[in-house]
Amino acid sequence: MAPVGSYESLSAAIQAGADAVYFGVGNLNMRSRSAANFGLDDLANICSIAHQHGVRTYLTVNTIIYNHEIEEMHQLVQAAKTAGISAIIASDLAVIMYAHSIGVEVHISTQCNISNVEAVKFFAQFADVVVTARELPLSQVAEITQYIRDNNIRGPKGELVQIEAFAHGALCMSVSGKCYLSLDEYNYSANRGACLQLCRRQYLVKDVESDTELIVDGKYIMSPKDLCTIGFLDKMVKAGIRVMKIEGRGRSADYVKVVVQCYKEALQAIEEGTYTPERIAEWTQRLSTVFNRGFWDGYYMGRKMGEWSERYGSQATENKVYLGKVTNYYNRPQVAEMRIETAEKLKEGDRFMVIGQTTGVYTAMVEDMRLGREAKPVTEVGQGAVFSIKTSDILHRGDKLYRVDTVIDEF
Repeated sequence: MAPVGSYESLSAAIQAGADAVYFGVGNLNMRSRSAANFGLDDLANICSIAHQHGVRTYLTVNTIIYNHEIEEMHQLVQAAKTAGISAIIASDLAVIMYAHSIGVEVHISTQCNISNVEAVKFFAQFADVVVTARELPLSQVAEITQYIRDNNIRGPKGELVQIEAFAHGALCMSVSGKCYLSLDEYNYSANRGACLQLCRRQYLVKDVESDTELIVDGKYIMSPKDLCTIGFLDKMVKAGIRVMKIEGRGRSADYVKVVVQCYKEALQAIEEGTYTPERIAEWTQRLSTVFNRGFWDGYYMGRKMGEWSERYGSQATENKVYLGKVTNYYNRPQVAEMRIETAEKLKEGDRFMVIGQTTGVYTAMVEDMRLGREAKPVTEVGQGAVFSIKTSDILHRGDKLYRVDTVIDEF
């Protein structure tokens, strides 16, 4: 289950083999203030694109709902039904009950902090899929899935309730993401989709009597490392988890493609009996190339406290450098024409990436560049250059061109 915050990410998720995508529309979702957010006009188009590729669509309507927003929520859920949404992800009972009442499949969000079988039994009257609390160890998740089977707990569709859990991505320091730090400091509530992520910053501890200041352990003590379960995904499956959710609606399309590919390959390897330490190491290396704050196991393996980031921002081992755009594409020779807009250069042997709404994510090595109409072979191009390069996939006019650099870690 892949996060989608843009059409580029949607195409990337489909390319990578996602079985489902989830996204937000408008104001009633936990990423409503994010730049990566869709409008109501996008709803039908997203559903159409995804369903053409056999991909399920989940709409997040998971904020707290106030009285004055009930009508807006009704209109959104009704529009989702009309568009053919596969399911609504919700935490507020007003959303859950309304979606259920008009025949829209419901998935219970992690914000409900479901950590026991009684909660599962309650929500089963409305929901076919339940997300367990992020803080549960796998042993307790396994107890819940076993109870569902033993006691025949079924959702509205008449099928056994499925358990969904986060498999990869950012974690919040608070219980199931219910944080008030941003609200307290800046009046922007995380529970209303407006978190400013103050926890990701570095802080001083100050002695009020002596004015002595300390940076505690040199770490970002409220900013957990990112969850990564690729090394024990077989245990996730064995625990009965049936939907593996990837976090990151605010992340780039290349993040979506790489992460979905790795977890898809790992799940297939588990089925085929080829899930080995060597392959786990290779997947972990690939995951480290895109946005991450360092990796840890989360709470699945029994940890009681978080593992904190050592620095601010991403620790990705690769970095995208914007160069320009695709200006044309010639289908028969499979040649893309591109223009360098920035002061950066692209040379033979570099790795480049192209991202577009229909293209998704395309990556390749620079092997043969031709400059201008004369198609003169060149080994390097710079600002203002219009050049052509052969590609194995179709690109589109307006797609963005990047150079992919290896990050030299000086931390």
